[in-house]
Amino acid sequence: MSQEMTPVTSGLLRSQENSWPARAAEMAAIFMVGDGLIGLVQPRRHVDLWKDDALGTEALVKPFVDRPGRRRLYAVVQIATGLALAARQKQ
Repeated sequence: MSQEMTPVTSGLLRSQENSWPARAAEMAAIFMVGDGLIGLVQPRRHVDLWKDDALGTEALVKPFVDRPGRRRLYAVVQIATGLALAARQKQ
């Protein structure tokens, strides 16, 4: 039993397919803003969580170990970039 695609259903499927990149960008923006906020408010705790046995993230956080000011600066950049990315998304 095959279902024939009508113009309405084919358009719906196309719009759903086109929304996945926007959804992925929105999820990335949410992650960036959230991670940035935590890094801004609790830089030492946040870096300590990821500096040991963290599936390869140790190298990523190494520049921030014992440097909370550097982590806060990076957090501001993360938040600004995440907000800019989210602002670019269309409905």
